[in-house]
Amino acid sequence: MNIVVCIKQVPNTNEVKLDPVTGTLIREGVPSIINPDDKAGLEAALRLKDAEGAHVTVLTMGPPQADAALREALAMGADEAILVTDRAFGGADTLATSTTIAAALKNLDFDLIITGRQAIDGDTAQVGPQIAEHLGIPNVSYAEEIKVEGNSLVVKRQYEDRYHTIKVQMPCLITALSELNQPRYMTPGGIFDAYREKEVKVITRADLTVDDTSIGLKGSPTRVWQTFTKSLKAAGTLVQLDAEDSAEYMLDRLKEKFII
Repeated sequence: MNIVVCIKQVPNTNEVKLDPVTGTLIREGVPSIINPDDKAGLEAALRLKDAEGAHVTVLTMGPPQADAALREALAMGADEAILVTDRAFGGADTLATSTTIAAALKNLDFDLIITGRQAIDGDTAQVGPQIAEHLGIPNVSYAEEIKVEGNSLVVKRQYEDRYHTIKVQMPCLITALSELNQPRYMTPGGIFDAYREKEVKVITRADLTVDDTSIGLKGSPTRVWQTFTKSLKAAGTLVQLDAEDSAEYMLDRLKEKFII
């Protein structure tokens, strides 16, 4: 069983600040981490490796410094790592990103692709399903639990106030929630092997069969117009009434706001 896990190196959003003039993220001095949903997806793959003897390849698209995220994945137990990087990929939106990653995946053998539900620096939840669409394989999103049954997967999928249980035949793509599991730590031996024994394969524009107009800035139909921090809500109103009067008060306020 061959599993490819797509991860993304993202800035730690607990420490991110915005430039007040341009509205862009200030990344200087901000530590980078593996996106939490992606890390849960990696842990799911490693558990399948432990149980089924799977071969796990981890792949990311990003600048050269994304090598650090791949090394961390190798130290956790991944077997191979691939960095898709080139200036031609710069400025990509979700569509151009998924097009590029899918082109790289077409050169790999896989039974299962796992991505995170969404990245904490964009929160679009689009790249995983788009990759599946490019590859023409089924996709199950928001996975809470994954089990192997022969050449199929049984996935427990989060859905608002309930969940779906879906059986899907491989090859397929699953998008994982951070709640899927608790990712393991790197081991000292794993860290040594990741930095001394293992290599990160680099894929560039020249290695992909894809049109220039579908990657990078040229292949991006969307642009970020403005980025801003979430505004704080105004303080609520505290009232001290008995149960009947409280209910009447709440109904009056809801009617005032045309909610009911």
